[in-house]
Amino acid sequence: MEKSMYQHILLATELNNTKSHIENKVKELQQLTKAKLSVIHVIEPIPEVYYGGIYGVVPNLDATDSVSTLRILEERAKEQLKPLAKSLGIKEQSLHIPIGRISEEILAFAESKKVDLIITGSHGVHGLQLLLGSTANAILHGAKCDVLAVRCRE
Repeated sequence: MEKSMYQHILLATELNNTKSHIENKVKELQQLTKAKLSVIHVIEPIPEVYYGGIYGVVPNLDATDSVSTLRILEERAKEQLKPLAKSLGIKEQSLHIPIGRISEEILAFAESKKVDLIITGSHGVHGLQLLLGSTANAILHGAKCDVLAVRCRE
């Protein structure tokens, strides 16, 4: 049996309305290559401080609040991603929801899991980010594998 062009595809997704357009392309590419498919959605951590105008820096009064808030966000993301997993025909174990800086988490996952194609949406609209957007741009320039930036339809 001939080895496929891609062995492990990673869909880096946001939880927004444009994901069905990207999802369709991912399905087609996965069916074509028969590659393993993983999905990642990164939750950015909540800042430890609040910059409040005339109030200056206001520290997070209770660190347990931010931890519980992150857990709530993680559970909500998991619930939002379950239908995507079903639609893509993958198990929930293939859904990954790390907490951290988006591009760093995606790149670290891709490298550690030997991903050879990252698929992400692209919807930047300003200056140098006109074609990609900041996250897609960071992934493109930092990845050690191929990157497919799917233009999101407005």
